[in-house]
Amino acid sequence: MEVLVQPLNRVIRVQPGANLLQALQAAQIPMSYSCMAGRCGTCRCRVLDGEVMEGGSDQQRLLEGDDSFVLACQTYVTEPCTIEIPEPDEVVVHPARIVKATVAALEDLTHDIKRLVLRPAKPMEFSPGQYVQLQFTPEHARPYSMAGLSGDGLFEFHVRLVPDGRVTGYIAHELKVGDAVKVSGPLGSAYLRRRHEGPMLCVAGGTGLAPILSILRGAIAQGMANPIHLYFGLRSPRDIYGMPWLEQLERDHPRLNVHVVVTSGGNAATHRMGLVTDAIEQDHGDMSAWRAYLCGSPPMVEAATVVARRKGIAAAHIYADAFYTQGT
Repeated sequence: MEVLVQPLNRVIRVQPGANLLQALQAAQIPMSYSCMAGRCGTCRCRVLDGEVMEGGSDQQRLLEGDDSFVLACQTYVTEPCTIEIPEPDEVVVHPARIVKATVAALEDLTHDIKRLVLRPAKPMEFSPGQYVQLQFTPEHARPYSMAGLSGDGLFEFHVRLVPDGRVTGYIAHELKVGDAVKVSGPLGSAYLRRRHEGPMLCVAGGTGLAPILSILRGAIAQGMANPIHLYFGLRSPRDIYGMPWLEQLERDHPRLNVHVVVTSGGNAATHRMGLVTDAIEQDHGDMSAWRAYLCGSPPMVEAATVVARRKGIAAAHIYADAFYTQGT
């Protein structure tokens, strides 16, 4: 049985029923991975031709269109097929870990956003833009994105408090400095692509600023000179936060342009009015050479994806992290 791997244009031979990720590793084909359990999304790839078996199910699937994307760690090769590996030059490998941490700081950023800082007992490597699962108690666990870098020695998170939210309510009313927290990860494929030299579009909605801060800090730490446009979308002026951080990043990266866009009740003299998607439409023409990082609520991420695609950014170059609120 053969597997053709694109864009490397390599053919590997595997045994029927072989796990796709293990087969790629055995052939020394570069492939990102982390959790090995189908949760992190890091090993996402595309089946261009042929049939595979997903997740150990007992039925084969001929995958087409959007359904052609699979997780290599959960995919088994049952017929000759062609696999497309995304960005083999941007592979990241951070084996998933569980690290104990303690709460180092918990402070208000806005009326409904808290900054949570954890001190891990051991280091955890992650790429800028990734997230982890935080478990405060057996009944209180939720994923959150890091705002910093893995070399900081601390983990920083921005938590939006949801009315009647089970986990965010616990963070707001019961969590205190010194409490133990279990950190599992890293997770997520919307991480900084360090080899890209073209312009970058970063769109953050609310606490979606956290992973975008990590991406911007990572770009500066890597010495990336890319032109970067950050659009920070918020509902009202009282939701604005993190401006000192953004102003410092603009000083550190002279090609970074920060656009704060407020939906309603704003002051046109200090920030833009309307939707981030409208601002992007107004500011840019062809964006086919760009890469996009989109983080925030699902409706915002979906709308920004539509604009990015309409502006010419390839779907494979749009890295999205939508924040879902179930179980918050």
